[in-house]
Amino acid sequence: MGNKVSGCFTTMPQGTCGTSELGPDCKMPSQPDEYPDGTIYEYSVKDVKGKDVDLSVYRGKVVMVVNVASQCGLTEENYTELNQLYQKYKDQGLEILAFPCNQFNAQEPGSNDQIQEFACTRFKTAFPIFNKIKVNGINTAPLYKFLKLGKWGFFEDDIQWNFAKFLVNKQGKPVGRYYPSTSPLSLQHDINRLLEAS
Repeated sequence: MGNKVSGCFTTMPQGTCGTSELGPDCKMPSQPDEYPDGTIYEYSVKDVKGKDVDLSVYRGKVVMVVNVASQCGLTEENYTELNQLYQKYKDQGLEILAFPCNQFNAQEPGSNDQIQEFACTRFKTAFPIFNKIKVNGINTAPLYKFLKLGKWGFFEDDIQWNFAKFLVNKQGKPVGRYYPSTSPLSLQHDINRLLEAS
């Protein structure tokens, strides 16, 4: 894991949250019919400093992938709760991969360095921040093209807004997609279930 990245150290659709016998249900309107074929381990991304990172370094981990922004109404809650999740579960095998994106009302206008400084100074973020990317359109980053291949139970595949969340199991397969408005802490049941799975 030599090239694993560290965080600070190197009108929107609304989801519905109910409960079931499995715990909180804050996913897209219906369970996906199909998960994307393949795994995130087939992809390489650039970290916040522009260095290549092979996502196979996260093999055996539960991974949350989230597109972040610094000037969004959801920024405070999401960064705060993502940090809480990371502190609580990182030693059990959770990784959070944050991808800045400026496609939603230009709410992530800064450079990579400015974005990292914001996350680290204001929120003391320890999970990795990656290179700014596009999550929709013809220049969508390959990782996000892959994540959106799943049939996640809604009308269009596009990411709706900042802080959309994907959960990836220990085998590298995306198994959950959540609305931008879904609170990170509400996903603890799903995270625990994935961490406990062999």
